[in-house]
Amino acid sequence: MYLAIKHLHITCVALSLAGFLLRGLWMCADSPLLYASLTRRLPHIVDALLLGSAIALAVMSGQAPFVQAWLTAKVAGLLVYIVLGALALRPGRPKPVRRGAFGAALVSFAYIV
Repeated sequence: MYLAIKHLHITCVALSLAGFLLRGLWMCADSPLLYASLTRRLPHIVDALLLGSAIALAVMSGQAPFVQAWLTAKVAGLLVYIVLGALALRPGRPKPVRRGAFGAALVSFAYIV
């Protein structure tokens, strides 16, 4: 079961990154696809599976944040990624700020991985 959940987790990581990159490109190009219903909902489903599988893996392996330093670092990186991703993809901020937040979010994603 652990191996199946691990594969689900890795697949969700790849899907989450691909979706974020695509939405970032659409943001830079001012594409209306960024605001489509599926574009707004699908990332939440993928990210919920990603988080659920991460929690399952942590429980199955007996590891917990604030006990294992590496897992605490991943959780902190995730929080940074969420904030930066929200700044990058939500309208209302100047385009240079959104692009900078997008780049920084990608750096935090790489840190997490």
